[in-house]
Amino acid sequence: MFENEINELEKTITQKENLKLIKKISKQFYHDHSVEECWIMINECYQSQYFQIQEIAVLLCGYIGHLKKEAVMFLKEQVSFHQDWRVQEVLAMAFDLHCSLIGYENCIPIIKEWLSSDHPNHRRAVSEGLRVWTSRPYFKDYPQVAIQILSSYKEDESLYVRKSIGNALRDISRKHSSLIEKEISTWDLSNRKIKQVYTLAGRLIKK
Repeated sequence: MFENEINELEKTITQKENLKLIKKISKQFYHDHSVEECWIMINECYQSQYFQIQEIAVLLCGYIGHLKKEAVMFLKEQVSFHQDWRVQEVLAMAFDLHCSLIGYENCIPIIKEWLSSDHPNHRRAVSEGLRVWTSRPYFKDYPQVAIQILSSYKEDESLYVRKSIGNALRDISRKHSSLIEKEISTWDLSNRKIKQVYTLAGRLIKK
C-alpha cells in the first residue's frame, strides 16, 4: 500500500543516521493517516532492510499503541529482539511516547510488566525511555514512586540494564538528591551488582 512512499524514503533518509528527521516523518504520518493506515505502514516499514525505515515503524507503534494494542505487542514481541542497538534506542522512545499518550499515572501496570520481563531489552526500554523520569508528568509530582520502581532493579542480572537504572537514578538526584541519598544509603554494597548501580546513582551527590 505504501510501497512508493517507502521507496522514496529509502532513497532520501538512509544515507546517514538522522533521528530528528525520522521523528518528524513518523509524527507527520501519524497525524495525516488513520490508525489502520499507520498499522499497515508499520508492517511494511519494518520489512525494510534499512534500520532508519524500521525506526519509523517503531515510532509509529508508540503513536498508535493507545488506540491499537497490537502495536504495543509488536514493540514487545518483535522490536525488542532486533539486533541493532539504534533500533533499541528508538524502542525506548516509542515506549515513552506510548506512556505519554495514555498518561504516565495510567502506565504503572505496563511499566511493571515490562520491567518484570526476562528480556533485558524490555527492562531497559522502560528505564531508558522515561529518562528523565521526574521530568515526566505524574513522576514529577511523585518522585518517590519513580525512585521505588527503579531501585527495585538495582540488582538486575544485566549490566546493560543496571547502567540504565543507575543513570536514571542519577538524573533524578539533580533535583531530588536527598531522596536518592536516603534510598541508596540502605543498599547492601557488599553486593557487586548493587554497588555498580550505587556508584552511578550517587555520582552527583555531595559526600
